[in-house]
Amino acid sequence: MGKREKNIVAGRLARSYFSSIISISLVLMLVGVFCLAGINVRSLSDYFKEHFALNVVLEENASEAQAAELCKKTAGLGYVGNVKCVSRREGTDEMKEMLGSDFLKLFDVNPIPISMEVSVKANYFQTDSLEKIKKSFMSEPLVEDVYYQESMVDALNKNLGRIGAVVLVFVLLLMFISLVLINNTVRLNVFSKRFSIYTMRLVGATRGFIRGPFLVRAIFQGLIAGLIAVASLMVLIYYVGNEFSELFSLINTDTIMAVFAGVVLLGVLICVCCTFFVINKIVSLRNDDLYY
Repeated sequence: MGKREKNIVAGRLARSYFSSIISISLVLMLVGVFCLAGINVRSLSDYFKEHFALNVVLEENASEAQAAELCKKTAGLGYVGNVKCVSRREGTDEMKEMLGSDFLKLFDVNPIPISMEVSVKANYFQTDSLEKIKKSFMSEPLVEDVYYQESMVDALNKNLGRIGAVVLVFVLLLMFISLVLINNTVRLNVFSKRFSIYTMRLVGATRGFIRGPFLVRAIFQGLIAGLIAVASLMVLIYYVGNEFSELFSLINTDTIMAVFAGVVLLGVLICVCCTFFVINKIVSLRNDDLYY
């Protein structure tokens, strides 16, 4: 074989090896994304629940000092996650943004009362618990009314539960798909060298001797693909962290590192296992089977 033909063959092998690594890394990246989502689905669920606010409207004659005292008292309750005291001026500014600056001309006095926005802890985000909390607030002399979107509570609880189940199903499904895709990629890559394997077998090479170089290559293939997937995940996490910093803070650093390590280990493990079984199958092929 001439130098030109060798270069052509080497180029084809390099492109095939490179394309298989890219294919495997893309699959591993998707596995990493869904694993991060699956592991942190509880934290994300709690995040949305604890940002749902009850609006506690105070009596018209309530003073700012009384409202501040009630906010301080409310913040100390065990079921309360966060309390924001909305002064009459802040409430007026919000209404101006919604209705326009001229809406006060319709009234002789400012109709906007002092209010509190109260978010409860995730464990209390149930309709019956919120109703008890509402009654507790209504028993306060300064409180005129408490309201929240009851239909939103039920819908949020149902949908968050469904999202968790869907994410889990997607993780399991993607793990299976990744196994099939990586197996096919490795199988095609090894099967293209079946004639070299057959030649090695003819000269008396043992199965262990034949498997050795392919398994070493599979380790490097899985390692490189896993590192590329991790690098892609790091870029994605960096982007999400910049755009949604508060949401990103829910994801534990140790969890991220564990997923990164799992992605690399999964890439190496699948590549090695698939290569092992494919090599054993090819070594067992008869001469006629090599052409099909």
